[in-house]
Amino acid sequence: MRNKNQAPFANLLAPVRLVVPAFVLGCALSACAKAQTVEAPPLPSAITTAKPAAPSDHPASAPIIIPPLPVVPEAQARLEASRLTVQMKKSVKRFTTYTPEIRQRFIRLARAAIASTNTPIDRPQLLMVVDRNPKVQRLCFVLAMPGNADWETLGGTPVSTGRAGRKFYYITPTGVFINTPDRLGYRALGTKNENGIRGIGAKGMRVWDMGWHNAVKGWRPDHETGDIRLEIHATDPDFLEQRLGQTASEGCIRIPATMNVFMDKNGLLDVQYEQAASYDERFRALLPKDRTPSPIAGDALVVVDSTEAVQAISSATLGHQTLPSHHEG
Repeated sequence: MRNKNQAPFANLLAPVRLVVPAFVLGCALSACAKAQTVEAPPLPSAITTAKPAAPSDHPASAPIIIPPLPVVPEAQARLEASRLTVQMKKSVKRFTTYTPEIRQRFIRLARAAIASTNTPIDRPQLLMVVDRNPKVQRLCFVLAMPGNADWETLGGTPVSTGRAGRKFYYITPTGVFINTPDRLGYRALGTKNENGIRGIGAKGMRVWDMGWHNAVKGWRPDHETGDIRLEIHATDPDFLEQRLGQTASEGCIRIPATMNVFMDKNGLLDVQYEQAASYDERFRALLPKDRTPSPIAGDALVVVDSTEAVQAISSATLGHQTLPSHHEG
């Protein structure tokens, strides 16, 4: 539930986002508050990725030139993935590269989700893959490759997704969710709610806004659904971060603060935001000044559930063979 911890760029973002009161811990904003949130305006219509035209006597009418997405050769992409893995080992708490079996499971589930949603993979790019299985509750960055090239994993950390059984807590939806410039993320102010909790983390922590999505109401035995604002964010560093690795959120995805900082500074989900920053000051203000965007940065959050029936996975990856269900944490 989005709360008082709105972006520190409050004046800058005022035209596109209104502050919404929070529930206790702050996470996915439910549909009851939809009318109080305003989307960022659509991208300008006069946009092109072509080469700049000759100088004009009327610069105000010139089209906006957006830089192309970075595309690197396979060998360079794999070297960059290795570099990022080494850096995460050094700077991200509770980071692990997982066992071979778990790595393959993340790749298999990610491939199935990408295939089932027809999400194009036309350049080497990172996917943030989250397994919402209550016995797993982990993320893993996966390097997705175009064509028939092998995919590989970098590793990841514990997370917390939507908790069942508590009123107004939604089950984090599965699917592929794209971080597009149609929505402008924000940063935590670090203020505390009435229970002394900083629901989206310490001041300056990044919040990735993945948009409105339908989710199961975790407190309803009939599995009724409603819409939530799906976000990726940190959590209270003093009271809640140590609980990562178990379901706890209202529907959003909670990550460690050190992973939040690493993703932010390396732009791991910000490849489209980097384009937007070339023509929109709001995105330039949001992104860190000292960032070093990775050439394999992506824009996709992939939420999977390794406890669910695997027929769709087997159909997408192994014909009609039956795959065993795994519950490693």
